[in-house]
Amino acid sequence: MTPSGDDLQFDWRRGGAAAGALVATLILLAMVVLVAMSNQTRDRALAGERHAYDVNLLSRAVDASISRAEAGLGRFVLDEEVKTSGNIYYSQWRLAGQQIRQLERLVRSDPAQRKRVQELDRLYQMRGEEFAAAARATVAKQGSGGTGYFYQAAQSEVGSDLSAKLAEIAAAERTLLRQRMEQTQFFSAEADRLTDYLSWLGVLVGLGAIFLGLVSVQAVRQFAYAKKLADTETERAEGLEEAVAERTRELIEANKALKAEAEEREAAEAQLRQVQKMEAVGQLTGGIAHDFNNMLAVVVGGIDLARRRLNGPKREVLNHLNNAMEGATRAAALTRRLLSFARSEPLLPERVDSSELVSGMSDLLDRTLGERVHVEVDLAPDVWPIYVDPHQLENAIVNLAVNARDAMEGEGLMRITASNIVLAANEVGDIRAGEYVRISVTDTGCGMTPEVMERAFEPFFTTKPVGKGTGLGLSQIFGFAHESGGEVGIESQIGKGTTVSVYLPRTVAAETKIRLHPAMQRVEDATVAGARILLVEDDPRVRSSTIEALQDLDYDPVACSSGAEAVGIFESQPFDLVITDVIMPEMTGPELIKHLKQSHDDFAVLFVTGYVGEGETGDLVGYELLRKPFTVGALANAVAVALSRRPSEPRRSGGAAAAG
Repeated sequence: MTPSGDDLQFDWRRGGAAAGALVATLILLAMVVLVAMSNQTRDRALAGERHAYDVNLLSRAVDASISRAEAGLGRFVLDEEVKTSGNIYYSQWRLAGQQIRQLERLVRSDPAQRKRVQELDRLYQMRGEEFAAAARATVAKQGSGGTGYFYQAAQSEVGSDLSAKLAEIAAAERTLLRQRMEQTQFFSAEADRLTDYLSWLGVLVGLGAIFLGLVSVQAVRQFAYAKKLADTETERAEGLEEAVAERTRELIEANKALKAEAEEREAAEAQLRQVQKMEAVGQLTGGIAHDFNNMLAVVVGGIDLARRRLNGPKREVLNHLNNAMEGATRAAALTRRLLSFARSEPLLPERVDSSELVSGMSDLLDRTLGERVHVEVDLAPDVWPIYVDPHQLENAIVNLAVNARDAMEGEGLMRITASNIVLAANEVGDIRAGEYVRISVTDTGCGMTPEVMERAFEPFFTTKPVGKGTGLGLSQIFGFAHESGGEVGIESQIGKGTTVSVYLPRTVAAETKIRLHPAMQRVEDATVAGARILLVEDDPRVRSSTIEALQDLDYDPVACSSGAEAVGIFESQPFDLVITDVIMPEMTGPELIKHLKQSHDDFAVLFVTGYVGEGETGDLVGYELLRKPFTVGALANAVAVALSRRPSEPRRSGGAAAAG
């Protein structure tokens, strides 16, 4: 409905009246605020006047007190009556000092007056010393008494300076008083004028209220007309609501159909994911079963043949035992790779100098790769430090070197490089933008096809013949790099060779002593003969074999099967080293060490484990760690390293070793 001319005219009147009322209200509020501000300013001026009066009165009181004190001192000098004239002098002089303190408090907000009062106090102290000399001489009755001192004090300029300073303070305060009286008169006049304006404004607001009342009557009439129109529109809205409800029912039915279709699709996707999961589990299980069966066949066959030929040639028995040991070692290495691939084996990161680590692996790589592979190490100057698990990084480099050797069929040139590089986001894989250290291993082998490069990091994928590889090497390196915040990249050309690069982020962590690969660690004193060792191991077979190995190494071991038993034994006799399994029932190895460290801190610690859960990582940091299964040589080296890090010198103790 189009509004008529009368409606438009009425709306204009109503809007104008509302605007006028708003303006009048704002002006009224402004006037009230101005009146309040004027009154506050006037009150401050009146307070200033009172303050000036107080200062003037107090300065006069100080002058009067000093005069009365001087007069009292004069009488005291003449009559030497301490109880009368002497007390008058003393009390009036102290009163003058108190009045000066009050004067200081009154003028503390005025810097100029405060400075004058401070000068007044200085003159007061000087005058007091002059009077005190006369009073002391009078009391002591020296010569003519205090008459001479009093005469000198009367002739001193300090008294006139003191009176002049009081006059100066009073004059300055009178000047301030005149200024404040003028301010009081001015703001009083302003407040009266604003009050008059406020009265006239009240009259105007009253007239405006009458006008708004007339407008309200018109608004009531218009409201009745609008209500009639609203009823008409309500009838139309009800019809539209019915149409909307019908359409809503159709949409609800369509939504139900879509939900049913989504549920069917979700069920199909879940089934597909389960199929893919089972396929991955089957591939994993098959790979593990194949490799472990091969390794167990070597172990079982070697031990069985050695047992059959115990009475035969010693070399043949040793050959079979060596074959069994090699199979067991390969099985242990596969288990460790599986733990690293599944990320169940935690990383123990620390600040690592990659140049020192790579250069320190030269002997290990030469022994691992053989004489027909020539290794060149090219380390850029000032390679940045990184924060990684050094053992895992060394294992990654060894795995890459072994893969490169196999790609070159055991003969060729291999280059290991380390350099600094700045990468943009996603420049290599999913890497984040930042500063990285790139460690690359390059071979001159057969190279990789694009299809092989796409699947290179898949677990159990390998191009090597059966029995030559597990397919976990590159996947383990991939998992280690990602868990360390880095990435792995591959560049390869058929017939020319392959370069695998590990990118690890630069660190600013504090420098610590680097931990070398176990095969590279050397200890000056391989064993500490007679060192007392407490072995805590819940598996009786492992406990028995470890005890025998420690005895063969000339140590003095004591064994037990639980943490609670270890606590009792440890408290009864001293030990240089505690070797404990990590995972044990009732009390874990880290919990045992934490308990023992509360009362003794002078023993070394060596943890032994075949599996480490994620929750134990922080408790193992700072201690030596030996992985199961281990050889006697590995045990000897780990014990020697642990004893070399002992806080104090090992204690020697006699007696036979006790085995639990």
